[in-house]
Amino acid sequence: MNHAITKTDRLFTRPLAKLQQLLRLLIITVTIIFTGFTISHAQTSTQTLPATGTSAVLGQIDGVTIAATVQSPSNQQTPLQIICVFEYADGDIFNSPPALPRAINGLVHVDDALKGMLTALRKSGRFAGHALETILITPPAGSMPAKKLLIIGLGDRNKFNAELMISVGRVEMREALRLGVDSYSHASDLKDAGIDSPTGTVGVNVIKGAIEAYETEGFLKDHSLTSFQPIAKITLLAGPAYFQISGDAIKSYVATQKK
Repeated sequence: MNHAITKTDRLFTRPLAKLQQLLRLLIITVTIIFTGFTISHAQTSTQTLPATGTSAVLGQIDGVTIAATVQSPSNQQTPLQIICVFEYADGDIFNSPPALPRAINGLVHVDDALKGMLTALRKSGRFAGHALETILITPPAGSMPAKKLLIIGLGDRNKFNAELMISVGRVEMREALRLGVDSYSHASDLKDAGIDSPTGTVGVNVIKGAIEAYETEGFLKDHSLTSFQPIAKITLLAGPAYFQISGDAIKSYVATQKK
C-alpha cells in the first residue's frame, strides 16, 4: 500500500517539478527582458537630452529671429542677459528640492559668477524682487560673458501666474531697445527657483510680450515719436530637460503669427 502511494506521488511530483522549473525560467526571462527594457529606456532618455550649447532657430516675427539654446545664463555670450528672480526667501535658490540642484541651477551659477552679489542684493533688500522691478548690472570682466545683466523681479513666488511673463517680455524688450543692443538672451529661471511652472506657456508668454512691445515701439517710430536700433535676435535659454518642450511651444506660437 505504501509502495503504491509512493509511485503515485512520483507520477504527480515529476510533472509538477517540471512545471515549477518552467515557471521559474519564465519569470527569470521576463525579469531580464523588463530590466533590459528599463535600462535601455533610461539610457535612451539620457542620451536624447540635448547637450549644453545645443541651439535651434524657432522662427521669426517682425524680422526678429527667435532661438533657443541649452545654456546657463552665466555662460551665455550676449550683449544683454535677462534673468528673473522672486522676492527673497532664505536659501530659496540653494535648497534643492524644490530648487534645481546646484549643477544645473542657472541662478546659482550667476550668483557664483558674481561672487555672491546676486544673493547679497536680494537678501539685503537692495533689490526686493517685486513684480517687474528691474536692476541693471555690468558684470566684472571675466565673471560672465554677458556685457550687461538685467534682473527682473517676479514678486511673491506663492502668487506666481504664467501671465506675468507677458509683462516680463515687454519690460525686457523695452530695456533692450533703450540700451541699443541688437540681440539679447532670456532665462526665466522659474524651475531653478523651485517653481513648477508650465514650461511651454512661460516661453510663449515671454516672446508674446517682447514682440508686443517691439511692435508698439515700431508704431511710435513710424510716427517719429522714438528711434531705436532694431532687434535682430532673442534667445531663450533652457535646461536640457526643457529645451524641446519650450522649442515646440514657441514654434507653434510663431507659426500663428506669420502674416
